[in-house]
Amino acid sequence: MPIQVREARETDIGEIFAIRTSVAENHLSLEQLAEIGITPEAVATMIAEGPCVWVAEIDRVPVGFSIVRNETGCVFGLFVRADHEGRGAGRLLLERAERHLFAKFDEIWLETEIGSRAYTFYERAGWLPVEKRDRGLMKFVKARSVASDS
Repeated sequence: MPIQVREARETDIGEIFAIRTSVAENHLSLEQLAEIGITPEAVATMIAEGPCVWVAEIDRVPVGFSIVRNETGCVFGLFVRADHEGRGAGRLLLERAERHLFAKFDEIWLETEIGSRAYTFYERAGWLPVEKRDRGLMKFVKARSVASDS
């Protein structure tokens, strides 16, 4: 079953929130997401404003998504359903987000929890931990390389 990564559509919003609230690590409820401004309306606006949200599908079923902040060069979120972890969807979503951001930025960044599986995932993908942040987070950066330019 090949994984397809495509730009998100407004019709994906329900699945995006279902995936986001299904994860064990860095879990947030719909209410907690809304408290920090992540609502279906906010995601609809992101999707409408241009490429910044991607969905990974297997057999046309969404299994993961990534979101970037075009204005800051940040990989804002990347989540995969637990029953699809380790199959490559996260890697493909991260590569798509990186390609998109490196078209505009020489260095991109993200934050993730120290000690999480995501922390290891990003290190393996060539991201460098550079700064401890509040709430047990680590800022990672990745610089555009010659290989990224092609």
